[in-house]
Amino acid sequence: MPPTTFIDEDFHGLDHQQDDLMVIMVQLENYVVKKVLIDQGSSVDILYWATYQKLQLPTTTMVPYDEPIYGFLGEKVSTRGYIYLHTVFRDDAQTKTIPIRFFVVDAPTSYNVLLGWPSLNTLGAVVFTPHLAMKFPSPSGDIVTIHSDQRLARECYMVSLRPQLPILQTNHIECPPGSDIDLFGDDLDPKVGWDARLEPVDETTPLEFPNARTIKLGTGLQPEQREILTPTLISNTDLFAWSTADLPIVDPEVASHKLSIYKDARYVS
Repeated sequence: MPPTTFIDEDFHGLDHQQDDLMVIMVQLENYVVKKVLIDQGSSVDILYWATYQKLQLPTTTMVPYDEPIYGFLGEKVSTRGYIYLHTVFRDDAQTKTIPIRFFVVDAPTSYNVLLGWPSLNTLGAVVFTPHLAMKFPSPSGDIVTIHSDQRLARECYMVSLRPQLPILQTNHIECPPGSDIDLFGDDLDPKVGWDARLEPVDETTPLEFPNARTIKLGTGLQPEQREILTPTLISNTDLFAWSTADLPIVDPEVASHKLSIYKDARYVS
């Protein structure tokens, strides 16, 4: 078997200046499952309950298990049971399949699956976060390289920073090309609960601009802070985008909108 080494070309992300998590995709039960977190500090592999349902797995295949698992700070998380699933890891040319015992957890999260050191050890994986890459030997003895999706990793992380709001389970689950299994469920982007709205943390007062537009400033600002902030905002009124008409051209590198549609789905009239 050749040695496992990492080179600069292994980095396939967007931003080299990063401290991002490893978020990959795997294949479970003929479904391609995205938003799989690699957690080298976890002693268990976790399949979240919402993902379990999206995979259309019968509850009879899950072994009852009521022992809790514990987090970094000692918090207790209940489990519904566990299930053994053959999990496929693939790069452009090769695959490796291993059985994984997943604990099924019903908890709000922006991920579909969490892979800890049991599965990484079985895989023989070496994770190198500076390059957002993971390598392991294939059955033929070659080295397989799995790359993290940096954009998706940052997306999930930003959602996880809002624990005070209900988080919709993210379900990036697709049928692989050539599969005769119908796609079940939507490919959702991570968002907070539909009814959740961000609200000011304190009372606000209006600040009117010369163009008759108005913004709100928190009453918690100290008078000296308000004296500095107010003229700065007014002098930069032209920098505010008040509507889509104020953004006639946006470079796709800055922002873009993607319709999460299964590419082989049939049109419905």
